[in-house]
Amino acid sequence: MLSQYFNQDHQLFRQSVRQFIEKEVIPNTEKWETERQIPKSVFKKMGDLGYMGINFSEDYGGMNADLWYSVVFLEEIARSTMGGFSTAVSVHQFMAINHIAKIGSPFLKEKYLAPAIAGEKIAALGITEPNAGSDVSAILTTAVREGDFYVINGSKTFITNGTYGDFITLTCKTNTAAGANGVSLIVVDLDTEGVSRTKLNKMGWHSSDTAEIRFDNVRVPVEHLIGQENAGFYYLMESLQLERLVAAIMAVAGAELSLDLTIQYLHEREAFGKPIAKYQAIRHKIAEMATEVDIAREFVYSTCWKFTQGEVVVKECSMAKLFTSELAKRVADGCLQFFGGFGYIEDYPICRIYRDARVGTIAGGTSEIMKEIIGKIVVDGAAYKKVY
Repeated sequence: MLSQYFNQDHQLFRQSVRQFIEKEVIPNTEKWETERQIPKSVFKKMGDLGYMGINFSEDYGGMNADLWYSVVFLEEIARSTMGGFSTAVSVHQFMAINHIAKIGSPFLKEKYLAPAIAGEKIAALGITEPNAGSDVSAILTTAVREGDFYVINGSKTFITNGTYGDFITLTCKTNTAAGANGVSLIVVDLDTEGVSRTKLNKMGWHSSDTAEIRFDNVRVPVEHLIGQENAGFYYLMESLQLERLVAAIMAVAGAELSLDLTIQYLHEREAFGKPIAKYQAIRHKIAEMATEVDIAREFVYSTCWKFTQGEVVVKECSMAKLFTSELAKRVADGCLQFFGGFGYIEDYPICRIYRDARVGTIAGGTSEIMKEIIGKIVVDGAAYKKVY
């Protein structure tokens, strides 16, 4: 496919990832969805192939590749038909260990980044709490310094990889009187004394594990602090743009998969003596959805390009997350309709895709929050600067 963004090496990488997904992931779909767990061995296999550290330094086992390799990777894992799988993998690489790679000490990089890139340790990111989600400055989890340790108390919820993961990049208040200026990021081993985990029962994303985690007087060495104390809020705000871009990339790929599966079905299913693909009402609806998906993809690619050029793309990433997550939900719904009663049966992938797509407008920043961010920039003239 001719592209101004991808070269032949990117396309060869795409073939490699697609073959891996078709061989190692898709055949296990029913097993992982039923057991609601992804084997750690799969992360290790991806680590061995270099998939877990695409944009990270070779010093710690990464590929040090450009962002377009990550775009390819995200698009392909999103075609696994398991939103839980693609979420677990993307959270691990692009959200949980991203801060350690950018501003972590050499100690943290050796202890956590290197094994995470190798797929030997699974990472989670802990931001949301039972009473604080979009407003990160309102978190209540505290980290009080006592000598050479932080003593952590509080709870987190909706944490991907929280049940079976090995460590978490945790947001804490190290200065409870400072609001946003009192947030820090600290790495916590999830087998530490005082950490307890409860697996949550979700409507979708069944293959991924999502947890509520409690921290009761958990003692963590001070060298587990990522970057500067009390600067965590600003690290998060900048990295959220990559998180939302990642979500947009996978949402477009997921919508495209919905269309591909549906078009195949339309040619196979007959009604009144001809394939239902021949009926105008259906063809026109497919044409509308395909047009929106192609437009969304080009906007996401454009935003990725700006990101690679070092631009601050808060507005574009928020727009991409807003539009593509709503689109993926709408396309999944429209495509399921054409499967008729079969679309409501778990044996058909479109049923799972429909369930998994629903959370896209919530996770990683709700559509309402995206609109508010866009409004601040477009209407109020708000501007953002780089933190790292």
